[in-house]
Amino acid sequence: MDDKPRTLPSIGDRAYQPRRTFLKQSMGLLGGSALMSLLPAGLSSAVWAAGTDGLETTKAKLGFIALTDAAPLFVADELGLFAKHGMTGVEVLKQSSWGTTRDNLVLGAGSGGIDGAHILTPMPYLMAAGKVTTNNTPLPMYILARLNLNGQGISISKEYQDLKLGTDASAFKQAVAAKLAKGQKIAAAMTFPGGTHDLWLRYWMAAGGIEPNKDLPTVVIPPPQMVANMKVGSMDAFCVGEPWNAQLINQGIGYSAVTTGELWANHPEKALSLRADYVDANPNATRALLKAVMEAQMFCEAAENKEKVAEICAKRRWIGAPAKDLLARLQGNIDYGNGRVVENSPHLMRFWSEFASYPFQSHDLWFLTENKRWGYLPRDFDSQALIDTVNREDIWRQAAAELGVPAEQIPQGKSRGIETFFDGKTFDPQNPQAYLDSLTISSLA
Repeated sequence: MDDKPRTLPSIGDRAYQPRRTFLKQSMGLLGGSALMSLLPAGLSSAVWAAGTDGLETTKAKLGFIALTDAAPLFVADELGLFAKHGMTGVEVLKQSSWGTTRDNLVLGAGSGGIDGAHILTPMPYLMAAGKVTTNNTPLPMYILARLNLNGQGISISKEYQDLKLGTDASAFKQAVAAKLAKGQKIAAAMTFPGGTHDLWLRYWMAAGGIEPNKDLPTVVIPPPQMVANMKVGSMDAFCVGEPWNAQLINQGIGYSAVTTGELWANHPEKALSLRADYVDANPNATRALLKAVMEAQMFCEAAENKEKVAEICAKRRWIGAPAKDLLARLQGNIDYGNGRVVENSPHLMRFWSEFASYPFQSHDLWFLTENKRWGYLPRDFDSQALIDTVNREDIWRQAAAELGVPAEQIPQGKSRGIETFFDGKTFDPQNPQAYLDSLTISSLA
């Protein structure tokens, strides 16, 4: 991407228009809300989608990693929301790692893989750009929604209990340097290179003066294996989603330095992403899937449903961890494991409030800019061109209209504006280069 400020484009400016013809077919000249107002009383959007408009398929295979932020997929399955919207053949399938998720997306359901997934937001971009796929072959992907905000954590081995680390990581730099000087191995774990956990961990370390590629190397560990690896001393710190930070504390193996919402309040996290060929071939089925997930997000957000959500997530087929390891942080009650306890934290995981479900293009631009920062993407990479192709906020808006989502719950624009981080740095989506220039530690040449 060049250095000059850029304006996020309107829907009409999209370079790749043919894929959007289904919107004309299904909505005509009427907006979604107007069209739904013409339906007979009691006729649900699911009946409309399955009957009047017709679903091209009732099947989809969706992958997930055992993390609390996959709850909307679990809930949509358990409460019959996919079926409600006519998608009676949806399979929600556990993946062992983000690498496996990627590989199964490359395969596609027709070859034994999957059609879409609960996924780290940057991954569909890295796949579409051919940066993390075999032979660097691009795989066209679309992001349909964000699944959650907040809800991740950076946890530290009990070896460093006395440091009581928080947002300031500077003391950690000296501690790991001393360990390395004794000839001992040091490492910080994340879940996928260039993914959200990698970026949160690197940002936190760099803000404390730690150079991730020099002072404290990173290693890749699948989320469900983080706690076991910390227990045997394989790493000094890790960044992962829940419930693994809480489970680490409950097992007495370490403590949480920060929740990622403390680094960036209401930050975007996981996404619902599908292969582009599935969406292009099945536009109506895609919207039906999305509506089911959006309704599940609304359910997960409601305070009165948190215990039910924790019970669902705890099942062996989903996460397979004790419900108590899920519930407290779902409710915003955070025991950091170092004597610090916060009740009703403003940084709890959000599924619907604060426009949690809407995939802001400005957020995707930050993720791609951070991937440039750490050398995963070249400095001249055209981020906005890729966002124009991958980010399908237009489908989200159509689904929201069909569901009758109130106007105040739908963002007016594609950007959330200037974002401010815990260290005082700001990201203006109109000038991402200024943000990059303000950073003192990066892997940029």
